[in-house]
Amino acid sequence: MLIQGQQQVPCLFFMGDSLVDNGNNNFLSTQAKVNYLPYGIDYPDGPSGRFGSGRNMPDFLAEFLGFEKSIPPFATAEGPEILKGVNYGSGAAGILDETATIVGDRISLNRQLFNHGTTVSQIALLLGNATLAIDHLKKCLYIVNMGNNDYLINYLQPQYYLTSTFYTPEKFAAILTEQYSQQLRTLYNYGARKIVVHGLGLLGCLPGVLSQNPNNGSSCIESINDVVQPFNDRLKTLIDTLNRNLSDAQFILINTTSISRIKVDNAPCCVVSEPGGLCVAGKDPCSNRNEYTFWDNYHPSEVFNRATAARAYNAALPTDAYPFDIRRLVQH
Repeated sequence: MLIQGQQQVPCLFFMGDSLVDNGNNNFLSTQAKVNYLPYGIDYPDGPSGRFGSGRNMPDFLAEFLGFEKSIPPFATAEGPEILKGVNYGSGAAGILDETATIVGDRISLNRQLFNHGTTVSQIALLLGNATLAIDHLKKCLYIVNMGNNDYLINYLQPQYYLTSTFYTPEKFAAILTEQYSQQLRTLYNYGARKIVVHGLGLLGCLPGVLSQNPNNGSSCIESINDVVQPFNDRLKTLIDTLNRNLSDAQFILINTTSISRIKVDNAPCCVVSEPGGLCVAGKDPCSNRNEYTFWDNYHPSEVFNRATAARAYNAALPTDAYPFDIRRLVQH
C-alpha cells in the first residue's frame, strides 16, 4: 500500500487489549493466551502471542509509519530497542482493573501505564537524563485501543459482573470515560503529546456474541451495539476536552464503528472452543483466510487488520477519524 519511506516518528508505543497484544500474555497465567497453532500460521515466526493468523493492527501501523520492524512487546523489549517504542497490549485487558478477572491474569490499562513508567525510566538512563527522555517521548506516537473487554468481559456478562445491574448503559459509559480520561492524562504526564484513541467496534456483530445470543438470523445484535454506543459517543467529547485542556498535545479519535461497517461475514476461520471463542489448538483453519473478516470468535483476520489499520492511518471517509487521521497527526 505504501512505499517504504523513512520513519515518520522516532518511536511508537501501543497500549490496548488482544487487538494490540503481540506476546505480553504469553508470560501470564491466563485463558487469554494464544501462543499455539493455528494462531500465527501466517506469521513469519509462527505463533507469537498475536490473536490472529498473522500480523495484527500494530504491525501494519508500524509498517505504514515507516518502521522496518514491528514494535516489541514489553515482556521481551530490552536495551536500545525501547527507544523506538514498546507494545504494552494485553489480551482481556480493560480500562477498569476488575474487567476480565474471570479469565485469569491480564495487564489492565493502569498496569500498562505503570509499565510505561518503567520504560520511561530506562529511556532516561539510555539517553542520560529525564529531560532528554521527555524530549524524545514528545516526538513519539502513542496508540491506545481499550474498552472492548469492559463490555465483553464485564458489562455484558451479568452472570459474573453486577455492573449492568447497577448502571444503565449511559452511566457505565460515563464511569468508563471518566477513568479513561484520567489514564490518558497520565500518559500525557509521562511525556506523550501525539495520542491516537481507538473507539469500539460493532461488538454486537462478533461471532462469539452472536453464538451466545438469539439473533433470528440477523448478522448483528443491534441491542448490544446500542449498549456500547454511549461510550463511543462520549469519546469525541473526551478528545475535544483533552485537546482544549492540554493544548500542547494532540489527541485524535479513530472511529472503529465507521471502519467496521464494511461487509462482514460472521463465521470464524478456525475451529473455536466454546464458550471461550478462541481457536482449538492444532486444528486446521480455513484455507481461504483472505476471504474472512474474523479469525476466531472475537478477533479480526489479518486482511481485516490491514484494512482497518490502513483507514486509521489514511482515512477513506471523513467519519473514519476525528479531527483527522494518523497520517496528518504525525505531520503536525
